[in-house]
Amino acid sequence: MDAVLADGRELLTEPEAKALLGAAGLPVVPTQVVGASADEAQAAADALGYPVVVKILSHAISHKSDVGGVRLNIGSASELRAVCTAMLARVRELRPDADVQGFTVQPMVRLKHAHELIVGANVDSVFGPVILFGAGGTAVEVLADRALALPPLNTPLALAQIQRTRIAKLLQGYRDEPAANIDAVAQVLVSVSQLLAELPEIAELDINPLLVNHEAAVALDARVRVSARKPAGAANFAIQPYPSELVESWDWRYQGIQQPLTLRPIRPEDEPQHRAFLEKLAPQDIRLRVFYSRRSIEHSELARLTQIDYAREMAFIATRHIEGDGEETLGTVRAAVDPDNHTAEFGVIVRSDLKGSGLGHRLMGKMIGHLRARGTQRLVGHVLRENTAMLELARTLGFEEGPVPHEPDAYNLRLVSLNLQTPGPGA
Repeated sequence: MDAVLADGRELLTEPEAKALLGAAGLPVVPTQVVGASADEAQAAADALGYPVVVKILSHAISHKSDVGGVRLNIGSASELRAVCTAMLARVRELRPDADVQGFTVQPMVRLKHAHELIVGANVDSVFGPVILFGAGGTAVEVLADRALALPPLNTPLALAQIQRTRIAKLLQGYRDEPAANIDAVAQVLVSVSQLLAELPEIAELDINPLLVNHEAAVALDARVRVSARKPAGAANFAIQPYPSELVESWDWRYQGIQQPLTLRPIRPEDEPQHRAFLEKLAPQDIRLRVFYSRRSIEHSELARLTQIDYAREMAFIATRHIEGDGEETLGTVRAAVDPDNHTAEFGVIVRSDLKGSGLGHRLMGKMIGHLRARGTQRLVGHVLRENTAMLELARTLGFEEGPVPHEPDAYNLRLVSLNLQTPGPGA
């Protein structure tokens, strides 16, 4: 991309675009670049094996099919030579201004029961980078079957975006058509999201078609436009990417045994283990945390607790490894910050069988450090008078305790408040 910008270009050639996608882990068709010569094209096709696909290569032509610059399923050397000659003549007739560098030659990909999809990205003036998914092919504008999503994407969010399109029903299989490998498509969307986060120079991206069947997905064609004047990247995402820099390990000593814990921001994928964590809480502990009793928690609320906007809210969880590849949540602290980044309100809870283990203190310390670093001025919490353990924890961390303004004393609530920008016990 640096070389393209240094060359004064914005559009990557198809081979450059495929190299970029391949470096990001996306499945692409191997492509060879040759000069504007039928002899060179034939040598490449002979090496790849027939049938092949030949496309015109020009910095000035992004939509090659519009000028007859794509030919599929070429089955022999003689046919290939005739195609190259005719393609050059047609392109020179329709686009005499275009400088033709040569051809690209790639194997003809045949996937049984395949669907043509499109994956794209653009930079919106309001929302920043936006990812598109839908039905692809040459009739993409006519079908207009697409869904938009804001990065960053993970697998659940990518699958949800796919399900918002009409073609999603076809991908699920019908009659003698097997279900497509939707997980492979979701992984493409996640990889594009990561690419947009890491490379702010990407202004536009278009994978069309993305071919998928029950076995795999592969990008047959790609178009990428870059710009040094309109950078995007993670800093311009409408939703902040997962803050992996806030993940840390902690050697926790409990009941004479030292074990490693992970303290990290919560993720959407944590929903199942977060449900398991909440189900292990005693009813009394839940009432002390949310001020009322409850017997169950709905998926919609779990989604709200695990799918957060890290720029406006933070939730840290303490987890430990369990048998297999899983982990379990032992405690969580959450804080929502007002739009002016002046005051944040917190809530903290640890598993009922682990109270008094130091987890609450450690979680609160991590949240206080995070909010101090982002410049938040004040941290407050509402605590029931009977929740003596929480009030004592707040005192040890330097919180001041007082009545809740404008609330009747009958509500039995106390307000704890900490000035974050004044060094104290919670530093």
